Amino acid sequence: MSKSREEILARLRSSVRETYDMPDLEQLKPITYPDPVAEFKHKTTTTAGARLIEITPSDNLDAIIRQAYPDAKIIASNLPGVTAQLNPDTATVAELERADVGVVEGKIGVAENACVWIPQQMKEKAVCFASQQLVIVLHADDIVNNMHEAYAHIEASKEYFQQYKFGTFISGPSKTADIESALVYGAQAARGVTVLLISNS
Repeated sequence: MSKSREEILARLRSSVRETYDMPDLEQLKPITYPDPVAEFKHKTTTTAGARLIEITPSDNLDAIIRQAYPDAKIIASNLPGVTAQLNPDTATVAELERADVGVVEGKIGVAENACVWIPQQMKEKAVCFASQQLVIVLHADDIVNNMHEAYAHIEASKEYFQQYKFGTFISGPSKTADIESALVYGAQAARGVTVLLISNS
């Protein structure tokens, strides 16, 4: 450490008049909701800025995606029941960048922030980020209250990382306002996100 840096840190320490103990994390209770599914729906369409379509297990997944994106020419997915022009198990990253819509499966939905845990279940995970629009298929039974519960599920499950060692949380479309405080969608990933929520009721 340079002398000037030591001097700066020493001055900062000498200016501290009052110190506080770190909080006891064991005493902090994660947020819970009377109805996590309802909270997830609300946060998805408000805070996260995504679109949510409720479907049933008997619905035609392919028809719903086509209805949601009638102008899409290139759909990328390896999910059963989805007619796709690109398969992320065989397509290259360059090819996936041309996808109008990517369709992936979410494994955990989080009510407190509308995040969806998407483990890598395809060779090229770029489908999650390079597609212009992203569709996430999620079962309502897989929605938890908070990130604590989500990580507990991830740690307890061995299936998520059997073939690939990657997973990501996605909440709504990519957006940033770093440049001149102008909100831009699609700067780092999808411009729009649709959650297809499968409910048994």
